[in-house]
Amino acid sequence: MKKLVVVTGANRGLGLSLADEFVESGWSVVAVARSPRPQSTGAYPRDVVTVRQDVRKDIAAELLEVLNGLPVDLLINNAAQGAPHGDLGSIPPEGILNAVDVNVAGPLRLVQVLLPNLLAAPDPIIINMTSRLGSLAAQANGDFSHLSTSYAYKISKAAQNMLTVSLAQDLRGRVRCWAVHPGKLATDMGQPGASKDPGVAARQLRELVDSGVRTSPRFCSLGEQDLHW
Repeated sequence: MKKLVVVTGANRGLGLSLADEFVESGWSVVAVARSPRPQSTGAYPRDVVTVRQDVRKDIAAELLEVLNGLPVDLLINNAAQGAPHGDLGSIPPEGILNAVDVNVAGPLRLVQVLLPNLLAAPDPIIINMTSRLGSLAAQANGDFSHLSTSYAYKISKAAQNMLTVSLAQDLRGRVRCWAVHPGKLATDMGQPGASKDPGVAARQLRELVDSGVRTSPRFCSLGEQDLHW
């Protein structure tokens, strides 16, 4: 039986590249997105099953119907939300709350609903696609103070990293949980000047999954050394 991966935010950028990479590597892929069609190509690769879902909402019955009790070997929480950078006095709190809803509560909703499917797999993994900008250690050290990153993105990614740690502790010995920084991607959400192709990041992530690394929790940067929380 093929291994099965569920990918959120799969209609563009890294999420779409992940769907491509895993289906080409022989996996069964369930692509979850707010839009039923990819923004760039207009169609998913053949054999990719699609589910329309906003991760800010309760997880629809459609996803469970598509899975039909099948084991989920890999859950990639890739759907993400940022906000424009602004001066302190102009930062809308609702923008921060929306980013936390997508980047933190969204992955939690997926894990809660799919936990029986994950536990039915022989060696399941949860991957939360995060950012190096969510590192409290690096931010406190001023490593990224030159970047105009929004409060919403930094706060929500730091919270997402804590979610990864919490899940790893709760699911120790049963599910590996990783926070993965894909690199500076040339996507709509990427930093100015970013040049890494999302297809390269997708291949690196698939190779990471295949590597058999047992560390959990783990905060890693694809193609580079692990990061400090």
